[in-house]
Amino acid sequence: MHYGAHSTDALMFITHRPDLVFERGEGSWLYDHTGKKYLDFIQGWAVNCLGHCPPEIVQALGAQASRLINPSPAFYNGPMIELAGLLTANSCFERVFFANTGAEANEGAIKLARKWGRLHRDGAYEIITFGHGFHGRTLATMSASGKAGWDTLYHPQVSGFPKVPYNDIVAVDAQIGPKTVAVMLEPVQGEGGVIPAQLEFLKALRELTRQRGILLIVDEVQTGMGRTGKLFAHQQAEIEPDIMTLGKGIGGGVPLAALLARENVCCFEPGDQGGTYNGNPLMTAVGLAVIQRLLSPGFLDGVVARGEYLATQLRTLSARHGLAGERGAGLLRALVLDDERAPQIVQRALEGQPLGLLLNAPRPNLLRFMPALNVSEAEIDTMIGMLDALLAR
Repeated sequence: MHYGAHSTDALMFITHRPDLVFERGEGSWLYDHTGKKYLDFIQGWAVNCLGHCPPEIVQALGAQASRLINPSPAFYNGPMIELAGLLTANSCFERVFFANTGAEANEGAIKLARKWGRLHRDGAYEIITFGHGFHGRTLATMSASGKAGWDTLYHPQVSGFPKVPYNDIVAVDAQIGPKTVAVMLEPVQGEGGVIPAQLEFLKALRELTRQRGILLIVDEVQTGMGRTGKLFAHQQAEIEPDIMTLGKGIGGGVPLAALLARENVCCFEPGDQGGTYNGNPLMTAVGLAVIQRLLSPGFLDGVVARGEYLATQLRTLSARHGLAGERGAGLLRALVLDDERAPQIVQRALEGQPLGLLLNAPRPNLLRFMPALNVSEAEIDTMIGMLDALLAR
């Protein structure tokens, strides 16, 4: 495909992209190079928590870019300090390390846990993770993930990540041994098919890890920053983990992530951890604008209300078409089909006329919905109407 004077062939092939170029976005809507309009229920994979080009982010980027972009991670900067302060004030954690991607934050969590294990658990380094889990695309985070085929893709993988079934506390207990330093999980397995951890499982896991003297790490890259209706998904179970990672929504569309930890776990020494762009004021100024909006009166209540509304509409749709129901938390939801046509529905939704619709199929029998947290009920209705027609075909 050509765009302007150039061919798309100059880009390394890593995925099948449709022959369109997005040029503009506003809220829940995207516009391509032909002017066609698309309703976006992917939002960059749960990244654009306030939609496309929200005024708060546009303003924060412009104002900060004209003042200071990157003084070096060896120095403090204002937005970095303010954002860390708001994150710790609204969570159970005392310390924050900023990174650029969720995978990088998860790498940091793995490093921190292993360092802690060397100091406090006689060199223990194994981190128990879960089947169908997803923690990122670096070598270590791929090894920590339970995605089929990833254990051989870039062999040899990083060792030290035994897998157990999700929501199975007996299996976790049986796997803990002298080499175990932590258990790491997503409160909702997003890539795995929007599978929530049972609240009783999370409570039992916190109790078990405490009893056995190991760390509990929650990967909230997809579930954090208001996605489930609480600021962080683990708060639904009223537990306090030792380490948490954030990505996606924290930047509202810009590359920002964070590793948060309890004070007694923080054992990095100078030289142990770093990153050229980490905590730069341009990105943390955006993160500050995002969290201030999420913490504004009534915002998270609105996420809960619209999550319930979306769930109700999906259940109605499921009953009408004889499907297998819906599941999820807040505005991270999935519709379970009665066959494996999800990829075809995603394709036909994209090609719809005059409006396109952006959906995601993490499994062949599953459609995933990750709209902006400020999506309107009218936009949910529009999506449901379009999906109803697609399912009827």
